[in-house]
Amino acid sequence: MPDMSAHQAMVHLVPLAKELDENKVTPGVLGFIVFAVMALAVWALMKSMNRHMKRVDFEESPAAEESEPAAKARAGAEAGAGRGR
Repeated sequence: MPDMSAHQAMVHLVPLAKELDENKVTPGVLGFIVFAVMALAVWALMKSMNRHMKRVDFEESPAAEESEPAAKARAGAEAGAGRGR
């Protein structure tokens, strides 16, 4: 048998639903609260990311300036030149 309290609650809400304009849809207070919480979370994440990025100390070493494919190509060209003699 269905819960009678849920049925009674729905009966009381039906007249309230009739009063609403069917052409107007708004998110309401709950929508605003959810949006505000998400905005605060994004702001906190951005602030944390900015703080972490300021801590990064990156200095490229001189040996890392030459890329691996260029080094392999140069080594292959030098080896090929030695074979042709």
